[in-house]
Amino acid sequence: MSASSTARRITATVLAAGSVVCLVALPASAHDDDRHRTPRVEISAVQADSPGRDNRSNRSLNAEWVEITNNSRHTVDLDGWTLKDEDGHRYRFNDVRLAGRATIRIHTGEGRDSRTDLYQDRRDYVWDNHSDTATLRDDRGRIVDTESWGGRRHHHHH
Repeated sequence: MSASSTARRITATVLAAGSVVCLVALPASAHDDDRHRTPRVEISAVQADSPGRDNRSNRSLNAEWVEITNNSRHTVDLDGWTLKDEDGHRYRFNDVRLAGRATIRIHTGEGRDSRTDLYQDRRDYVWDNHSDTATLRDDRGRIVDTESWGGRRHHHHH
């Protein structure tokens, strides 16, 4: 009688130990996947509603922007990457390299591209003040990141 209850207790302990091992193994393998997903580039900030009146001045257009941050330590070549809104306005990165841990701001209006600022050279607003989605794709067309704001139902324009 006592022998079988001891055996049962040992089996229960082994099963419990086995399930703990499974739980520990899962986050470790998920973490490995993250390491392979560098370069980790993301849309880090959006200013869709430029401050003041939307008078289509270049200053106002350039106060509408999207920021992209490279969170990895390595430079990422953004050549051929695209940034798009819900209406299909597309900005294509041309020969742009984003250094590790760096952020670049993409303005809607006209200006001189630099390491920290790029300009779409548009004469009208791209990002909807009330609701829109910015989609960043790599040169193979794969979605790298999206950033949405506002409600999905009402779709207002400037």
